Amino acid sequence: MTVDEMRRELQRRLKKERFAHSVGVANTAVKLAKKFGVDETKAYVAGLLHDCAREFENDALTAEAIKRGIEVGEIEKSVPLLLHSYISARMVTEIYGVDDKEIIQAIYRHTVGAKNMTPLDKIIYFADMIEPNRNYPGVDKLRTLAEKSNDLDEIILTAINESILFVIQKNALIHPATIDARNFLLVNSE
Repeated sequence: MTVDEMRRELQRRLKKERFAHSVGVANTAVKLAKKFGVDETKAYVAGLLHDCAREFENDALTAEAIKRGIEVGEIEKSVPLLLHSYISARMVTEIYGVDDKEIIQAIYRHTVGAKNMTPLDKIIYFADMIEPNRNYPGVDKLRTLAEKSNDLDEIILTAINESILFVIQKNALIHPATIDARNFLLVNSE
């Protein structure tokens, strides 16, 4: 499937606002990819398709995950929305014909992160947080950091910290992969 075909299929499947978010992530990912020397086409495709499983309502995500053989842990049982990234990583192959392991992994990791994230993983994670349709307290701080910093690890560490603080303020569960991502960055920072 060509990128244009992917875009048309995604637009057909997603609600208008979710599709606009996906295009915003794709375009933001390309800007970040240019800045950090990452393949722009991979960044666009991963950004465009990162939320393709959001065509399903939250209460259907557990069944969709089980149908695809995706393990549903205790945290995902409590917060089924987290499953959308894992399901999206499967759907990009099933529906959109993507077989690029880097793209699939970036989609899989875009919500909670992981230790030893690749530059593409980091770009999709961050683009999802700062794309132009996002509007939440602190987003402008992250956008400014993206413009000013030439250190992708600094950007991602700040983004993860902000994400953890947000989850703590909601008194919600913090996924262990997010903690692993943060700790990995801190242990391996220069």
